Amino acid sequence: MGQLKLIKKAKAGDKKAFEKLLSLYSDRLYRTAFLYTGNREDALDIVQETAYKAFLAIKQLKENKYFLTWLTRILIYTAYDLKKKQKKDIPYEYISDLPSNKNERTDEHIDLVRAINELQDNQRDAIILFYYHDLPIKEVAKIMGIPKNTVKTYLQRGKKQLKNTLKGVGYSEGKVI
Repeated sequence: MGQLKLIKKAKAGDKKAFEKLLSLYSDRLYRTAFLYTGNREDALDIVQETAYKAFLAIKQLKENKYFLTWLTRILIYTAYDLKKKQKKDIPYEYISDLPSNKNERTDEHIDLVRAINELQDNQRDAIILFYYHDLPIKEVAKIMGIPKNTVKTYLQRGKKQLKNTLKGVGYSEGKVI
């Protein structure tokens, strides 16, 4: 069944259709949540809370084709809410749990996640959405609710900071993102 049909059914109150939609995007949601939290348990909590909030608000989705954008935005706000509640440094002991499509060494992955978490919030959001989710700048701008040129600025500044941070832990100049 097509995604747009599932979205229409979910908006009409079909719980099974909503569950299918969530299962389509569950890995992506988890990876994004993990990048914000740094541990498995909090990432799963964020995904669960996102699913709950999205289920309650699905009828407010205006354009069905932007379901994933809408869902990702809910996830980001939920991650920020959790971080505000915790007000603590991100523990990195579960870093190896992050599912990755790339075969990276664990220590490099830990350094990269730490460096990403040191970025300003807007830069981190842009980097995660653009590089981890391979979203076009237009889509990143829509999720973040900012102009495309601002996204480009955040990406440029974020990459520069990541290069500076990771240069200190042994990354070569061309190896960062």
